[in-house]
Amino acid sequence: MKAIGVDIGTTTISLVVLDTEGNNVVEARTVSNGGFIRTANDWERIQDAEDMTRRAKEELDALLDAHPQVSSIGLTGQMHGILYVDGDGHSLSPLYSWEDQRGNLPEFASGTDENGRMTMVELIRARSGISAATGYGLVTHCYQNLKGLTPKGAAAVCTIPDYLGMVLTGRRKPLLHASMAASIGFFDSEHGTFLRDRLEAVGADSSILPEVTDQFAALGSYRGIPVTAALGDNQASFLGSAGTEADTMLVNVGTSGQISVLSKQWFTAPGIESRPFMAGQYLLAGSTLCGGRAYAMMERFFRIYLEAAGAEAGSQFALMGRLAQQALEERQRQESGKGTLRVTTTFGGTRVDPNERGSITGIDEDNFTPQNLIFGVLEGVARELYDMYHIICEGTGIHATRMVASGNALRKNAVLRQIFEQMFQAEVTPARYEEEAACGAAISSCYLSNSHS
Repeated sequence: MKAIGVDIGTTTISLVVLDTEGNNVVEARTVSNGGFIRTANDWERIQDAEDMTRRAKEELDALLDAHPQVSSIGLTGQMHGILYVDGDGHSLSPLYSWEDQRGNLPEFASGTDENGRMTMVELIRARSGISAATGYGLVTHCYQNLKGLTPKGAAAVCTIPDYLGMVLTGRRKPLLHASMAASIGFFDSEHGTFLRDRLEAVGADSSILPEVTDQFAALGSYRGIPVTAALGDNQASFLGSAGTEADTMLVNVGTSGQISVLSKQWFTAPGIESRPFMAGQYLLAGSTLCGGRAYAMMERFFRIYLEAAGAEAGSQFALMGRLAQQALEERQRQESGKGTLRVTTTFGGTRVDPNERGSITGIDEDNFTPQNLIFGVLEGVARELYDMYHIICEGTGIHATRMVASGNALRKNAVLRQIFEQMFQAEVTPARYEEEAACGAAISSCYLSNSHS
């Protein structure tokens, strides 16, 4: 028995063929998804939905030709972003990605001051009481709707992996798993429904909302093989990395950072979402905007200095790794907390406050060194996620006994792994598979196959 998982992400499309009996990846492929469409607006982050799905379908066809024993196909991919489809299931717009910033443009009258302007995010909060970040699909939809930019003939919105499912199965109306539906905003995760009245309170059209399921439901079939509704990439990564074992947390540090804790309780707090997972289970998730990106900023800082000094400035990551190891060893030798340089890595803001910025504090004559600065950035990346974990623990009483790590930053940086182990007081266990999300999508499709067996 084999299952294929397709992960249509922000920069790449990854596919795996998973041997469901041996729990091993038979073949994996990763290709570019075509990148972003260049526009005149620096705040706009859109992608070609048709080109992305064409590329994914071509790679899927190649894998199906090579592996005729495939019994199911699972989908996942980037969350939050949306595109519009017509009544026949054809795309009418580009993909407005999760990085799109139109929700932060101050273009709407406040209603209290004729000279005051509000962003779409602020207007939504004022009219509906919902706090949703720019890039969330229904924030984008509110903006498009109120500005008269919704495509003519639009019947529904969906995410890009949902659209891939429609393309593969010929489905005319999108069916979103609750994990994807929650990711676009205006969604009651506790009860599994969209908040239509809140959307209408903002003045946006709610008839555009898609159908939702909390099951790993079949969308239809492709080449005679059942295709399941797309699972959110956070949920798919958890399933592919950590499975469904209780008292488990998944820490992912890639470009950004995320912590997810498996829970049977619905719980939210500032910066913490309760995301639908499997029926009756949630992922309590906290996300940072700067994870590996903060470390990349540090590398760029050193490279710019070397270039200005006239030196050849290739990648500095290997040297930074050695300096971080030196700083770690120095920390271990000295008295705990003495003379510590502290870096807060909210360089791009937070989900709660996009205007928040990072800082470096505790500088003295002895600790202001490159190695301490590098170590401070790594520690700051971990601390931001630990603070979110602490909120979850305090609010639910959950204390995870198992920490699974994924993402290239944790895989490749030994010092960062040690920092996480010391801070969380838990041993870091590597994820079962490298292509966690694609593998999780493949596994999710097996639940459908098993339910029909």
